[in-house]
Amino acid sequence: MRRQCAFNSNQCSFPFPQKYLWTFSLFPRYPRVGTSLPPLKFPFNLVKQVMALRACGFIVFRRLAQSSPPPDNIEYLLLQTSYGKHHWTPPKGHVDPGEDDLTTALRETQEEAGLREEHLQVVDGFLQELRYEVRGRPKTVLYWLAELRDPKMAVTLSKEHQDYRWAKLEEACSLAQHKDLQDSLRAAQQHLDTEQGKH
Repeated sequence: MRRQCAFNSNQCSFPFPQKYLWTFSLFPRYPRVGTSLPPLKFPFNLVKQVMALRACGFIVFRRLAQSSPPPDNIEYLLLQTSYGKHHWTPPKGHVDPGEDDLTTALRETQEEAGLREEHLQVVDGFLQELRYEVRGRPKTVLYWLAELRDPKMAVTLSKEHQDYRWAKLEEACSLAQHKDLQDSLRAAQQHLDTEQGKH
């Protein structure tokens, strides 16, 4: 006798792709009624992908030698991905379960660029929130602003990226391409200009 288990995707706390529902409805034959079903091999890597809808990172900048007056003495760090369309973004990544947003931003910046918390000076009063869709699913990205304490500090890329660039605002916006990220870079520059004017 073939036993079947009806799986209701509405009972899940997250939307589950339709193409994976067969995993929960097809079971091998059992010799007698009442035989316990084996534990399901749940695709946790898929769950992580489905639930990874929030990412955090830093817009990292450095100040060049004082021979260049503000704002021309400011450069922003952008990383080029080694996958997909090889787009450019600041260091960022998905929030792990139980992890707070700022911790994610610090961890991802260390993993992707080799810059640890002690290498950065977080700028007060700046936080940008971006919202867009990835493969039809909504995604939120938070960016804090941080200055590299030592402008000569080396960047160490992870396997996720193939190149990096320190770029002034207009070049950084050109590399970024997406308007919401361009707006965030311009907002960072405006915030720094405002802070500079206070001193």
